[in-house]
Amino acid sequence: MALFQSSTRIIPDVANVPRHIAIIMDGNGRWAKKRFLPRVAGHQRGVETVREVVRACHEMGVEYLTLFAFSSENWRRPADEVSFLMQLFLKMLEREVSKLHNNNIRLKIIGDRSRFDDTLNRYIEDAEALTANNTNLTLTVAANYGGRWDIMQAMRAMVRDRPELAGAFEEADLAPYLSMSYAPEPDLFIRTGGEQRISNFLLWQLAYAELYFTDTLWPAFDADALRAAIASYQARERRFGRTSEQVQAGGQAQAASQDERHA
Repeated sequence: MALFQSSTRIIPDVANVPRHIAIIMDGNGRWAKKRFLPRVAGHQRGVETVREVVRACHEMGVEYLTLFAFSSENWRRPADEVSFLMQLFLKMLEREVSKLHNNNIRLKIIGDRSRFDDTLNRYIEDAEALTANNTNLTLTVAANYGGRWDIMQAMRAMVRDRPELAGAFEEADLAPYLSMSYAPEPDLFIRTGGEQRISNFLLWQLAYAELYFTDTLWPAFDADALRAAIASYQARERRFGRTSEQVQAGGQAQAASQDERHA
């Protein structure tokens, strides 16, 4: 069974601070171009932003942070840029994992690893093993990831493990095989860089996430920008298919129940 329930099957608890934030980190190349720098300089500066956002999430009490680092479609980019991104990913693992571990942060990597070389795969496995029992924050990096790939690989794994379900399975049967079965669904989705699309990211998991789009390019996205996104989230009413009246009535009933418990 999956560790967390689906928002289409139950109404999840809503906290003031998002429990899980997912981010498409867009705009590195444009940030560099505006400064007459090579695109790779934007990717390098983007790593600094990752550090700041991880630190801010940790301080704010966010439990899960998922970052879209490299999509399955990004292989279409120029070969030299793809090569640089792979090298940057490896360097990040070499330099940052011990810091994450010292701060009690768990690192997870999701995506199709078959196109990564042996060295990179070994570093990924070692990083996940080292931080597996950490509890402060779960940082997930999606690399060579696509939402459709995720659903397809889950289907194949489920049919392989439970062939008796073929043609007669339910959502709950598939859920444990999805890449992020260890995490609750994102409460807040952020995309930087001005584009307003999901781009094949967490297609299953974003069903009821609140979407936030900003023109800020990723290298310029800082803790204040993150707080602005969270403030937007806090101003919204999360209905999960219900009416506003039902949400308000449910909140009143919950408050009354809490008062009774503390009486």
